[in-house]
Amino acid sequence: MDDVLVIGIAGGTGSGKTTLTNQIAERLGDDVTIITHDCYYREHHELTYEERTQLNYDHPDSYETELLVEHLAALRAGESVEIPVYDFSIYDRTDATTTVRPSRVIIVEGILIFASPELRDQMDLKVFVDVDADVRILRRLVRDVRDRGRSVESVVNQYLNTVKPMHEQFVEPYKGLADIIVPGGTRNPAVVDLLVSRIQAHLG
Repeated sequence: MDDVLVIGIAGGTGSGKTTLTNQIAERLGDDVTIITHDCYYREHHELTYEERTQLNYDHPDSYETELLVEHLAALRAGESVEIPVYDFSIYDRTDATTTVRPSRVIIVEGILIFASPELRDQMDLKVFVDVDADVRILRRLVRDVRDRGRSVESVVNQYLNTVKPMHEQFVEPYKGLADIIVPGGTRNPAVVDLLVSRIQAHLG
């Protein structure tokens, strides 16, 4: 496809990346394809449930990012792709896939998407959602308990043991690579208007 625009939306856990992505998609309608980096967590069928719960899911190596890069290249070429389906309740990828079709705007959303040079090279516009850590952890706590079947203790332990140190190593340092930084997340509607205007200008 000609003139495909790939947008990367990154930021710490609970920063509002998904909310911002959905707000953009709602404004643009069928012109947008959304891909979430979390779908590309590596499969670990060989491990027990208990062993999978102990893995570090906040390091770049926990993702099959090379597959995401391949999928983006295929979408740019006008081809549909089969994206993995990850089940957070069992800490593993399922055998199912989701068919994603190409469009003129592709949004890639995830915590660690700027940490991969190969993935960054696919992006035409990089956006970083910047929100205070205390707000982010509270949002993550609510989300993981409500939507992912986690206990409060497991969420807190994971945050202290892997999420926070990995954020400091692989998320925060790449904020400076963003073309646009969104302070305060989606509480700033003017930024959404700016992003949508830039995308619409690309679409013509």
